Amino acid sequence: MRRIDRDLVDILKWVGFAPWSLFWMSSAILYGLVFRNDPHTPLSWARRFWSPGAAVISGCDLTRHPGFVPEPGKPYIFMMNHQSMFDIVCAFIHVPVNLRFIAKKILQSIPFLGWYMTVTGMIFVDRRKRKEALQSLQEACDRIRSGIPILVYPEGTRSKDGKILPFKKGPFMFALQAGVPIVPVAINGSIDIIVPGSPFVRPGKVDIILGQPIPTEGMLASDRDLLMKKVRDAIIDLHVQIGGKGGDKEQFLAAEGKEGVAGS
Repeated sequence: MRRIDRDLVDILKWVGFAPWSLFWMSSAILYGLVFRNDPHTPLSWARRFWSPGAAVISGCDLTRHPGFVPEPGKPYIFMMNHQSMFDIVCAFIHVPVNLRFIAKKILQSIPFLGWYMTVTGMIFVDRRKRKEALQSLQEACDRIRSGIPILVYPEGTRSKDGKILPFKKGPFMFALQAGVPIVPVAINGSIDIIVPGSPFVRPGKVDIILGQPIPTEGMLASDRDLLMKKVRDAIIDLHVQIGGKGGDKEQFLAAEGKEGVAGS
């Protein structure tokens, strides 16, 4: 196939991806307006329908390597390395639970996006004032302990070369406060599906694997760095296992900067 033809096909994939995503987000919002106390059903649509359809549209060949299988109804914090926007599609397909994210409270007021996040039960944290921030963080921890699993990108940003970056402190302080197990997740190949800054969606092979849970119950804030290194080492080992580049195990702590619990 000539390059211009390939580029046209890849651009057209966005044309298919956009209405597909819009349909399922709109369906979730409408469902949420009728059944206000059931955020699980519309979120399950993302896992069962939207993400598999997105994978087909993109031409993604996803390989699920044998690994940990989470128990439904149990709380987990899944920590995954971040390669591209396509990571969430792969995570929704591979992780057999309804994943949620932690987001800034201000996003809840954004039309459409905020509506979708609200009806699917995403966890909002208000950081504008210290008192409100502490209260909303405690509420978020209580929700997670009740059995709501969340997905976190501890690198805080996408890797440009596929290697595992140093981790931010924020997600681990949150995990220690929640006191629930951390499940290390490694993904490799998604960086070639959607390259940062590129308008193209390329077909490609993506590998993903879940490691064994790492407990946090009983750990103190002083154990943060030890926990960070343990989780990062596990993700690096898993990454190499599925054909990835891994990373430098000695450089586990990111430079001081804006902390977040969900990454970007």
